[in-house]
Amino acid sequence: MEKYLKEFELDEHKNHTVEALSKWRLAVRLVKNPLRRFRHVADLVKRVQAEEKKKKIQYQLRKIRVAVYVQKAVEHFTNAVGPVEFKTSEKTREAGFGIDPDDIATLVCGHDYKNYTNIGGVEEIAKKLSVSVEEGVNQDSIHNRQQIYGLNRYTEKPSKSFLMFVWEALHDLTLIILIVCAVVSIGIGIATEGWPSGVYDGLGIILSVFLVVVVTATSDYQQSLQFKDLDKEKKKIVVHITRNGKRQKISIYDLLVGDIVHLSTGDQVPADGIFISGYSLLIDESSLTGESEPVDIDERRPFLLSGTKVQDGQGKMIVTTVGMRTEWGKLMETLNEGGENETPLQVKLQGVATIIGKIGLAFAVLTFLVLTVRFVVEKATNGDFSSWSSNDAMKLLNYFSIAVTIIVVAIPEGLPLAVTLSLAFAMKKLMNDRALVRHLSACETMGSATCICTDKTGTLTTNHMVVNKIWICDKAMEITGNESADKLKAEIPEEVISILWQAIFQNTSSEVVKDKDGNNTILGTPTESALLEYGLLSGGDFGAERKAYKILKVEPFNSVRKKMSVLVGLPDGGVRAFCKGASEIILKMCDKIIDCNGNAVDLPEEQAKNVSDVINEFASEALRTLCLAVKDINETEGETRIPDDGYTLIAIVGIKDPVRPGVKEAVETCLAAGITVRMVTGDNINTAKAIAKECGILTEDGIAIEGPEFRNLSPEQLKEIVPKIQVMARSLPLDKHTLVNHLRNMFGEVVAVTGDGTNDAPALHEADIGLAMGIAGTEVAKENADVIIMDDNFSTIVNVAKWGRAIYINIQKFVQFQLTVNVVALVINFVSACIIGSAPLTAVQLLWVNLIMDTLGALALATEPPNDGLMKRIPVGRKTSFITKPMWRNIFGQSLYQLIVLGILTFDGKKLLRITGSDATKVLNTIIFNSFVFCQVFNEINSREIEKINIFRGMFDSKVFFSVIFSTVAFQVVIVEFLGTFASTVPLNWQMWLLSVLIGAISMPIAAILKCIPVGKDAVKQHHDGYEALPSGPDIA
Repeated sequence: MEKYLKEFELDEHKNHTVEALSKWRLAVRLVKNPLRRFRHVADLVKRVQAEEKKKKIQYQLRKIRVAVYVQKAVEHFTNAVGPVEFKTSEKTREAGFGIDPDDIATLVCGHDYKNYTNIGGVEEIAKKLSVSVEEGVNQDSIHNRQQIYGLNRYTEKPSKSFLMFVWEALHDLTLIILIVCAVVSIGIGIATEGWPSGVYDGLGIILSVFLVVVVTATSDYQQSLQFKDLDKEKKKIVVHITRNGKRQKISIYDLLVGDIVHLSTGDQVPADGIFISGYSLLIDESSLTGESEPVDIDERRPFLLSGTKVQDGQGKMIVTTVGMRTEWGKLMETLNEGGENETPLQVKLQGVATIIGKIGLAFAVLTFLVLTVRFVVEKATNGDFSSWSSNDAMKLLNYFSIAVTIIVVAIPEGLPLAVTLSLAFAMKKLMNDRALVRHLSACETMGSATCICTDKTGTLTTNHMVVNKIWICDKAMEITGNESADKLKAEIPEEVISILWQAIFQNTSSEVVKDKDGNNTILGTPTESALLEYGLLSGGDFGAERKAYKILKVEPFNSVRKKMSVLVGLPDGGVRAFCKGASEIILKMCDKIIDCNGNAVDLPEEQAKNVSDVINEFASEALRTLCLAVKDINETEGETRIPDDGYTLIAIVGIKDPVRPGVKEAVETCLAAGITVRMVTGDNINTAKAIAKECGILTEDGIAIEGPEFRNLSPEQLKEIVPKIQVMARSLPLDKHTLVNHLRNMFGEVVAVTGDGTNDAPALHEADIGLAMGIAGTEVAKENADVIIMDDNFSTIVNVAKWGRAIYINIQKFVQFQLTVNVVALVINFVSACIIGSAPLTAVQLLWVNLIMDTLGALALATEPPNDGLMKRIPVGRKTSFITKPMWRNIFGQSLYQLIVLGILTFDGKKLLRITGSDATKVLNTIIFNSFVFCQVFNEINSREIEKINIFRGMFDSKVFFSVIFSTVAFQVVIVEFLGTFASTVPLNWQMWLLSVLIGAISMPIAAILKCIPVGKDAVKQHHDGYEALPSGPDIA
């Protein structure tokens, strides 16, 4: 089977081209209902159209840019400045605003700097929008703003109703043919047998088709509701704003024109707006304009566009345009048409379905030909060839209906759709467990992960940081509440404490604000918050410090610089620089230190080594270490550049970030499951090693390496060292990307990577599974990720891996079950047609069997929750056969048993069971149908375990599985006992019912015996402790 499946494979990369997908879909074009089959995957035609529309929008924006540059050049030479007048509509004036929504939208989108300056800049724009740039929007004006300027929402495709899913289910070609056959059968039946007996056969088929359509549509509708909920979660973005004079967080959808938005590195610009203030604000507009070069935003280039990303810096903007008036809104409308690519399992199973479908099609044609030829030969033999009646036409029509129904059963349309069902179920469960799956394929790929490269802060640790120790004036102090503040004031000179407070309160991107009750609330990152909290605890006043000094320039922290610097103007006219960040980096920038007497003295090499020892001592206690430094700048040096050296070291701060509860157990689970866990962090190597040992990541055989050392390794050294790396400290985002590349390409690993920063985006995109942090993660990181870990918890990542494995094994169970039904249904009908000239299973009965094995089978087997045993086996390799040897053993063993039993009943059943009378054939066919269905019911239970004998474990915990089994049995009783007129069955006595159930139940001990038969295991990749590099270069040949 695997050899034939190669024709239907896509390459392993998670981003396939339209050409590759088109070629693949051409190979799997044997589909009964394309509308349903390809509903949840990319519409390639619409994707191409959306891409063309996106290019047009980007082209228009680039034209606007060029026009702006030309206009500026003309103004430079002509000094042409004319007043601008905006005619405000009466409706806008009555609402209390001074500019119409279309005018302000055109001004910002068109980057019309000339009219912007003529109006009077951002302050005048704010007045026209009736807001203060300090206080923001007033609560009382919200309704009017929404009425005039609109909501920050984009046009979305309307949800499909249940009737639309019914209509799509009716597009199944084989069902349409059966409906036509049923209508013709009713017409001929009424003509020959009269009303009502002439309509029963045809009406039975129509009712069966109706049942199949309703059950299918209900299942698909439920899936669509789950995907809709997930889609809502994906689009949730939290925005920091000032409203009513208070800093607060709101949903992006609640944003109003006039809101003051706070932007920082990694944020998405939530609406069009104008820059108010900020530092080093660098905007990536590639998602909107297609241009890769980031744009500096300042007073001279103040326009910000919705959908762009903050690459660096921080700032404030006033919102001027929201929703569909923005270019991003128009672009989002086209992006909704794209859809998702097929997942790896869908690709594999569509190939399986195509091959089996071709076999089934051949069997159906052969069955029809054999039945027709036998019938014609019999007529010729009896001398009736020249006379044809309506009964003969009914027989031929019945043969055709059986052949079409065999195609319905034979083409396992449910295989790839079962993946969608399983993924929808898993994604819903994972969302409840704080993991948001953005891409369908990631959920199943995570089940094959062999390596997780995880961040430390917030993922392995709680991210609830507090300053635990401080080293200042040559003294180390433990922080233990208010007593430590008193101790600090008693032992440290007042001047040094003043400098310390300046370093903490001036050099920060966080804020201390008052909540509704008047208490201090800190808004910012956990590290910044810990420092500010310590500053307040030691007696500092954030507000007073910020008012006393003027901030001139800021270099925000990022994962490349690993430091934050600020330049402030002193009250006496001087200029002072503050710097804080990674201890080793800041220490190298210092040539002075504050001694035990509070004086700034030179920092000789020996003293620097002592300071380094203090840093290592703090780090070995699993504390994050930061250095705080200061430098006074002479006016002759200018105040535009923040210096990189000549600082005076103020203090070393040790911040405690405890390991999350349950992380050690989660890491142990990963190791038992054959998944290597690697910590990649920007922290000090001693801190990283201490945390890694506490989590169980770093072992005696493992290597802890620093980013600079890793970058300098030769290719030969990388081959030797990469498999042993368990900790990488002081790493840059590029190091993480390089590590992922080597693990994937050199060692064939399936790599999951966590990330939270803007610069993590390349590694998240490159990895097989990108995992962004929901709390600490930036919007840029989330956009490039496949899964968002909403609680930033490593245990949640392990849960995603467990569900990924559950999806894979559940689909294997379903495939085993469905292929068994396929084999038996095809062979029994074909052999019966060849030998006795009729099929024991009618069209209506086959449709019911199809419903059992397709929609209901998928519901029962593809939605089983994971068990702990899944994490005690090694991951499934990239190239491992999906249909394993144990699966083939079970399929052929169960098929053989069912064929033998049903064959005996078909050819010798009347004699064995002593069935006599005029309806003996109907009774026998009912027993065959009943036994066949119960064989499938018990085989569905057998399929819960592919290799283990205990098939009942957890069965009663799975409500869906138990409900499906109960419903199937109940409806089977109804069909046999009460719907015989339509289903061609007769009521059975209790002995025959017992026989049917017994025939089905015997399949359970047979399944146990089959599982004891040894079969060769499929080759699996070596465990993570014994890597072998893939051949590269000349070795490939």
